[in-house]
Amino acid sequence: MLLKPYRFKAGVLMILLAFIGTFLIPATTSASGTKNQLLIINKQTNQLAFYVDGELVKTFRVATGRSPELTPEGTFKIVNKIKNRPYYKEHIPGGDPANPLGDRWLGLEVGETYGTTYAIHGNNNSKSIGKYVSAGCIRMLNDQIHWLFPQIEIGTKVVITTSKLDFATIAEQHDYPVMHNIAASLVLDGKSVELGHELVTIDSRVYIPMREVFELLGAKVDWNQATKTVTATIGARIITHLALSDSVSVNGNSVTITKSRIADNSLLLPLRDIAELIGHQVTWDGAKKEIRITS
Repeated sequence: MLLKPYRFKAGVLMILLAFIGTFLIPATTSASGTKNQLLIINKQTNQLAFYVDGELVKTFRVATGRSPELTPEGTFKIVNKIKNRPYYKEHIPGGDPANPLGDRWLGLEVGETYGTTYAIHGNNNSKSIGKYVSAGCIRMLNDQIHWLFPQIEIGTKVVITTSKLDFATIAEQHDYPVMHNIAASLVLDGKSVELGHELVTIDSRVYIPMREVFELLGAKVDWNQATKTVTATIGARIITHLALSDSVSVNGNSVTITKSRIADNSLLLPLRDIAELIGHQVTWDGAKKEIRITS
């Protein structure tokens, strides 16, 4: 839905702005956000992809402009989040079932429009989803934008394109490293070991499941759900790590690593940092897709 500018008298405008302000969701993060999020809207398929930390979380069917030029293409960002936005053109209150904007609005900064003209929002006609029907905005099913709305941070990058490429390729073309599963084997002291989890690569880095590998090396591994901290005792080394952080404590000494990841409920550490943590030699044979750990 594309909203055209609407003129109000000064007094009415001040009251209206105060009213709208009660529905704005304040930014609780910096402009870049605390999570590495990405939204991609592909007008070729009318689908929206939601990525967090390189992992594809969900895809949704959407509706876009009734003609190609109406929904702008390029790289934008989310600049506001509004609940129950009124539809000013037809004087329909926010939250009204007849409101074509639904009751959730993720405003996009497009050109000189600061989240007031283009947005990802709900709808009052679920049959329109998947079609080319809007005046420029991206429509979602109401229950789906209700799920997405609280996840999205102010500053989240949004790519709108018309492409035959898959979402992962589009993301990487826009400098967003995507998580890929790879089939690989582990050779521990010359013996082949089968891993229960696939390895993943992100931005050409190989990540390995921490618990599984450490336990294969004879470590005792404990997970603290309350603090999201894992502690591994391997020989004389006590290793403590806060999930998704970029540091590890080894016998009380802080070691900087590439930030850990979570995939398929498994905590993954970057392979290149494993050697320093466990005191073993670790090598990666990319041609054979093989990890070799030598004690």
